Amino acid sequence: MMRKQNSTFKTAFLSEAGSGLENHDYFAFVELEEYACYVLADGLNDLPDAESARLATQTIILAFQEHPSIKKRVILSYLQKANRTLAEANSREHLKASVTVLVTNYEKARYAYAGNTRLRLYRDGLVKEETTDMSLGTDLVKKDRLPDDVLSRHEQRNNLYTYLGQGRGFKPFVSKKIHLKDGDLFALYSRGIWENLDGGELDDVFGEATDDPQSCLDNAEDLLLSRQPKVLENYTLAAVFVNKVFQDPNRKRRMKKILTVTIIVFVLALAAALVVWLVLHQRKKLSEELERRYTNTIEYIQDDNFLRAGEECKEALGLAEKLRDKKRIQDISDYQKLIEVLGTAEDAFGKGEYEAAQDSYLTARERSRYAARIADSYIEKRLQTIADYLSVFDYIQLGDTLVSQGDYLRAEEKYLQARSLATRVHFEEGRKDAMDCLEALYTSRNQAEEEDVQEAKEKASTETGAAQLASEGDKAFAQGDYEGAKTYYTMALEKYQELGDEAHAGLIQTKIDSSGQKAAENKMKEQQAEDYVLAGKQQEAAGDRLEAKKQYLFAKNLYRELKLDDKVIEVDGLLEVLDTALEQEKDQETEIESKGEEKNQETESDDTIETENPTESGNSAESVYPLEAGQAGIVEGAGIGSVQPTEGIGVGPGW
Repeated sequence: MMRKQNSTFKTAFLSEAGSGLENHDYFAFVELEEYACYVLADGLNDLPDAESARLATQTIILAFQEHPSIKKRVILSYLQKANRTLAEANSREHLKASVTVLVTNYEKARYAYAGNTRLRLYRDGLVKEETTDMSLGTDLVKKDRLPDDVLSRHEQRNNLYTYLGQGRGFKPFVSKKIHLKDGDLFALYSRGIWENLDGGELDDVFGEATDDPQSCLDNAEDLLLSRQPKVLENYTLAAVFVNKVFQDPNRKRRMKKILTVTIIVFVLALAAALVVWLVLHQRKKLSEELERRYTNTIEYIQDDNFLRAGEECKEALGLAEKLRDKKRIQDISDYQKLIEVLGTAEDAFGKGEYEAAQDSYLTARERSRYAARIADSYIEKRLQTIADYLSVFDYIQLGDTLVSQGDYLRAEEKYLQARSLATRVHFEEGRKDAMDCLEALYTSRNQAEEEDVQEAKEKASTETGAAQLASEGDKAFAQGDYEGAKTYYTMALEKYQELGDEAHAGLIQTKIDSSGQKAAENKMKEQQAEDYVLAGKQQEAAGDRLEAKKQYLFAKNLYRELKLDDKVIEVDGLLEVLDTALEQEKDQETEIESKGEEKNQETESDDTIETENPTESGNSAESVYPLEAGQAGIVEGAGIGSVQPTEGIGVGPGW
């Protein structure tokens, strides 16, 4: 776009040394096709040949020409580059300068500054924008609420906290964009101006300006020189008249395009927000439904209604998978697995397959650990019921065995026990079976012939022996004596094999295998206990009796768990010996301490006797003369003054 040709910007400036020998102020500008840049710098060095203002201005102008822009970050980069250039310059004195920069695209403008050079924007004769000095004097004037013209005479007016050449901590100010209007006027000036002309006087000069900037500058300079100040600092005053602002011919089309894009973006954003809201709303509904189903699952399990619990759990799992809630999926899966196993157990229980049901309930009890043990109570009740049912069948089976052996009296007793237990646990099927067996028993007993009775007794004896051995094995197994149980079961197996009873033989073989497995486990525990005992003995031999005691206690706990009372007694004996040794050791330490004290006391007593009862020859009263035959002598190891008499006792000198 032809911005410069379609706008009118007039620029004029004046810059003088004042009463100084050198002019340290510098003003420069460049007007490109799309952008223009105006820079005013005030050198802060005392050396006559210091060129800080010129170097700062040139650096900013060159940076602008390399990358012309009105963007804030770009203008800020111009000033930062100038700051680094002055800070790193090879000069006899550290170069410093105040600076004000004005950048425009002939339609909008933005200014930036650091230090106490100033800028004012006049619009319709009034001040629209102005800078504020970055000095301690400015802060003090604001703090004390003094008139603005006091700053021109304040002793801290040149004590700057931001300036070019500062290096680190450089924080210039960059304004927002200013939309220009025809007739706008920018004034840029250094301290030689504002120290001698106040704001009102400048407002009068530029408020009455026409379209010629030079006449305004001449009027301002005449006013300045008429004051005839004793000391006149370098002064620079520049004016940029915006007589005509560039009008973009594509603005309406561009604005229409921007508006269209904005509307589209807004509609899309609104649609996206609506979709997100719908998704979140649907997700919320699914979450609420999931929680309801999950709660129902738990409540149905607590009510022992596993069919409905399974239905609710399936629905809850589907919702959790839709929501991709990994934690809920895991929790619900654990409940689902529990419900499935319970369903299998319930089916088997309903069909009378009690052993299969027992296995399933045991599996369910393991699953219940991962489901907050919610079904433990119900499972334990079922397991106890199954145990009672199986006991009824065991009584009937034992009764059948006794009948086959001809032992009708004991068989009747077992059938009666089966009937009583079945009645107590409300097991109608078992009760009926027991009653049928009793009727059959009475019929068989009445119809049995004498010769068959004898044969039956012989066979019954064997079967009874086998059943009794199996029963003894069951008792040993229940008491944890798995080796004993295995022995009983083996003998029972031999008897059942002799009788050709494959069914009972298979059952007993299963119990033998289970006993062997349990015995192996106990053997490992017994070996571990023996290892603890061995470790305790080693620690005791090494002198670490406390560690030995700990190992013995470990072994004792394992032997007690295994119900090996003789081993427990054996370890108790080791512990008693160890405790005795510990007590003796403690007593010896106490005795040694006591003897040490007695020895110290005796030494003090001997010293006293030797001093008070000396003999004529200078020997002490305790001097012992050689004994003749038959005289008494001091026994080694005896206490002080004790004598061991011999035959023909005589008392030697000194005793």
